Amino acid sequence: MKQEIRLIGIDDAPFNKSKKGNVLVVATFFRGGSFLEGILSTKVRIDGKDSTNKLVRLINTSKFKPQIKAVLLNGIALGGFNVIDIQKLSKMLKIPVIVVIRNYPDFEKIKSALIKIKKESKFKLIEKAGKVEKIGKIFIQVAGICLEEAKQILKISCTRSFIPEPIRISHIIASGIVDGESRGKA
Repeated sequence: MKQEIRLIGIDDAPFNKSKKGNVLVVATFFRGGSFLEGILSTKVRIDGKDSTNKLVRLINTSKFKPQIKAVLLNGIALGGFNVIDIQKLSKMLKIPVIVVIRNYPDFEKIKSALIKIKKESKFKLIEKAGKVEKIGKIFIQVAGICLEEAKQILKISCTRSFIPEPIRISHIIASGIVDGESRGKA
């Protein structure tokens, strides 16, 4: 696999969980884990159901689309519980998707939270995403790519931390725009 594989990393900005509305989503287009070549953005509804379609539209209309070899997501949801259908995303983009997760998900806690806010149907998308695999210090879920290829992409893109650089930079940009200064961990 080429060291300068073109990747897109996606993360949402900080938002007030008690308010309705939209949250900023930032995507960075990278060459491997070293060179930022472009930035994209969109907005999704907090706890909504538009994340998959918004990401499809964002990437499919981008000038970077023909070069992208994988989409890297910081978790399976944007804007709280706006769960991404990673199988559909991969199929509609014709690009593999890798979900990067810092800590192993507490599925019972997630399911309880979804039941509490009367959105338990979203748990089916989380289950549909497939098995959570441990890779080094992180966990991943994949669509449209085998585990070995995903490991190679992570090895290339995790240059400054154990989180892929495209996700890390998307996080820094998103939090810097919304909060006026970047903070926290991707």
